Amino acid sequence: MKVEQRGFTLIELMIVIAILGALIAIALPSYRDYSIRARNSECLSLAAAAKASVGGGMHELAEFSAEDTAYGNGAETRYCASIAIDDDGVITATTRGTGGNPLAIFKLEPARNSAAITWTCREVNNASTSQLPAECRDREISTALTRQQLLSA
Repeated sequence: MKVEQRGFTLIELMIVIAILGALIAIALPSYRDYSIRARNSECLSLAAAAKASVGGGMHELAEFSAEDTAYGNGAETRYCASIAIDDDGVITATTRGTGGNPLAIFKLEPARNSAAITWTCREVNNASTSQLPAECRDREISTALTRQQLLSA
């Protein structure tokens, strides 16, 4: 009499579960960092309007102050607590509810030269580097806005 074998053996099922467990152990922290990074990016995206406002004010005026911008210090969203501009043109973007511990606080610092304003992004609350957007991940990355880019914004 011939016996037909159906299904999987217990050892085969245990091997599959072990492989899935290893993949999940690697993927879950990466996904968590990715989702926190995306939430932090929302606050930096909102700060782009403040950057344009500060840049326009700095190009037009020799002496800049926060009152010279057309930007209202608001921008509260689900993941962005506030965006504020100080009298030096430094923009502070504070996050909230992102799941990061500690929450990220970004400082966008302008540097004026004859042709452009260069922005340097720093995170000042010691948030994990893996949870920061690329613009602020490397403390030395700068972005420049030329006068033409400011006028088209």
